[in-house]
Amino acid sequence: MRYVVIMAGGSGTRLWPLSRQGTPKQLLEIFGGKSLLRLAYERVAGLVPDAQILTCTSRTYADVVAEQLPELPRDNILGEPVGRDSLNAVAWSAAVLADRDPDAIVAMVTADQIIEPVDEFQATVEKAFDVVQVHPDALVTMGVVPTSPHTGYGYLHRAEALEGFDGVHALAEFKEKPALDVAEKYLASGEYWWNAGMFVWRAATLLQQLDALLPDTAAKISRIIADPSLLDEVFPTLTKTSVDYAIMEPVSAGRTDARVLAVALDVDWRDVGGYLSLAEQFSTDSDGNAREGLTITLDSSGCILINMAGEDHLVAGLGLSDLLVVHTHSSTLVASLDASERVKELVELVRTTHGAEFA
Repeated sequence: MRYVVIMAGGSGTRLWPLSRQGTPKQLLEIFGGKSLLRLAYERVAGLVPDAQILTCTSRTYADVVAEQLPELPRDNILGEPVGRDSLNAVAWSAAVLADRDPDAIVAMVTADQIIEPVDEFQATVEKAFDVVQVHPDALVTMGVVPTSPHTGYGYLHRAEALEGFDGVHALAEFKEKPALDVAEKYLASGEYWWNAGMFVWRAATLLQQLDALLPDTAAKISRIIADPSLLDEVFPTLTKTSVDYAIMEPVSAGRTDARVLAVALDVDWRDVGGYLSLAEQFSTDSDGNAREGLTITLDSSGCILINMAGEDHLVAGLGLSDLLVVHTHSSTLVASLDASERVKELVELVRTTHGAEFA
C-alpha cells in the first residue's frame, strides 16, 4: 500500500523568538490561522486514507501535533526522543512502515514549506508513487522547477529522461547551495531543479540502502523495531546526519545497486526556513514593509515587523530601514535584514547565557 509521512521534527531556530522549544515553526498558527503542519496535512489529504498518513516529530510536542491533526490515529504520530537529523527520521519511519506492511511505498514530505497549487503537488506525488511501483529499486526525489537563481537552496542536476514518464529523470548529482554566479549558470542551463527535500520510495528499498551504507545505524533501527522499549536508549546513539548526505548522494554516485530518480515539481514553492521567506507570506505596505500583528511605521521602508504579543501591545517603527523586529510575550528580536539568516547563532548565545527559558 501507499503511505505518506510528514516530517515535522525541526526546531526552527532561524525563526526565534517566534519558534521556541515546545512551539517550533511548523506548529505556529500564523498562516491564515493554520500551521505549516496543518497545511502539510491538507496537501496530502486524499492521496491516501488518513490511517496511512504518519508524522515523525519530536516527542516534546507530540501532543500538540495530535491536537492539530485529529484525523490521524495516535500511533501514527512517531515521537523522536531527541532530534538526530533527517536520516534517522526517515529511516525510523520507513522501518515502522516496513514492519506494518512489507510492501509499503512511502512519500516523505516536509512540514516547513508553502506549496501551491495543491492539485499539482498531489499529481506529482502520484506520479512518483507510480514510478516506484514500476521501478522498485528507485529512490525518487522531488525537484522544484526554479524561477530564479536562488542561492539559499540546494540543486539537483538531472540527467537523461526516464522512459515512460514525463518529467522524470535520472539524477546526475546533488549540488550544495551555490554562489549567485553559479546559480545563474544553473538556471540558464535548464538542467537543474531546486532540491525540495521530499522523497518517494519503497520502505524496504530505503532500508536496504541504509544497511549497505550505514550498517550500524541499520542494526540499531532494527533493534528499536524489534523492541520499541529500546527507543529512548538506542535512538540518541544514532549517527546524526542528513538523508541526502548519507543515502541519496552515495546512491546517486553508484555506491549501491539502487538508483536515484528526480521528478519535476512545477509549483509555487517556498521553503519557510527563515524570516526573509516567512515575510513573503505577509502583505506589504506602500513602503515595502512586511507587517504582521499590531504594528505601525513612519518614514520606514523595507522592514519586517512581527508582533505576536496580542492586541494590547503595539510595535511602532520610526525612521527604520531594512530591519527585522520580532516581538513576542517573552522576547524581542531586533536585527538587520542582512543578518537575519544568523538568528540560529544568536539562539545558541541566548541558550548559553540565559538558559532554555528564553531559547
